Amino acid sequence: MSLIKTEVKDSIGTICFNNDEKRNSLSTALMNEFIDVLDKMGAEKVRVVILRANQGAKVWSAGLNIAELPEPGNDPIFYHHPLEKIMRRIQKFPAPVIAMIDGSVWGGGCDLSFVCDILIGTKNTSFAITPAKIGVPYNTTGIVHFLNMVELNIAKEMFFTARPVSAEKAENLGILNHLVDADKLEAFTYEMAAVIASNSPLSIAVIKEQLNIMGAAKPINSEFYEKIDELRQKAYSSNDYQEGLQAFFEKRKPVFTGE
Repeated sequence: MSLIKTEVKDSIGTICFNNDEKRNSLSTALMNEFIDVLDKMGAEKVRVVILRANQGAKVWSAGLNIAELPEPGNDPIFYHHPLEKIMRRIQKFPAPVIAMIDGSVWGGGCDLSFVCDILIGTKNTSFAITPAKIGVPYNTTGIVHFLNMVELNIAKEMFFTARPVSAEKAENLGILNHLVDADKLEAFTYEMAAVIASNSPLSIAVIKEQLNIMGAAKPINSEFYEKIDELRQKAYSSNDYQEGLQAFFEKRKPVFTGE
């Protein structure tokens, strides 16, 4: 069975996670399938893409598949990692990508949703970024995605506590563009997509790229990037990383030592 379901109708493309059994975890297989589908929709010149899960799914995405994380000492999310490729594809996609979220969003799934152009959720929606739960570092671009979405103090709280942010708080923070009733989510989202699809696709493509360029115009000098890479290496080479992975697979609470 395909890990993703797709449809293109009236210039609106739908990409639907289809692995409820694994809580739509971002496995390599799913992510590669996602990339192929998005590239195909780009070639078909769809005017809007809606990213969603199956109706009634309690988890929109559980984030990266923990079983596929590398052994300690190897970077868990490097530049050519499939998740990084997906996020760059979404940002560079010439049409708006709408995240239609009715369920919880965890880890890398949170990062994935944050690079979408518009987020629409329900009271069942929540966001949690959880690397501290298993002792893994977070890549620089992922942190930038958070800082583009929320203020620094909010990003710190989300990373430090790993606690979910409720739908109501997410709306107040500006993470969600709209918070609607679950039974109206699909109609609301596809109606917005239809409005977007009726507008000039060239104008929207240009404006999207302009906004992305200006939103990313926060210079950091090379010394800072080197320091960030050094900090990440310290984390993914640590005993805490090993302990976090073992505890996850053994279904127990990790005992972190800070080493």
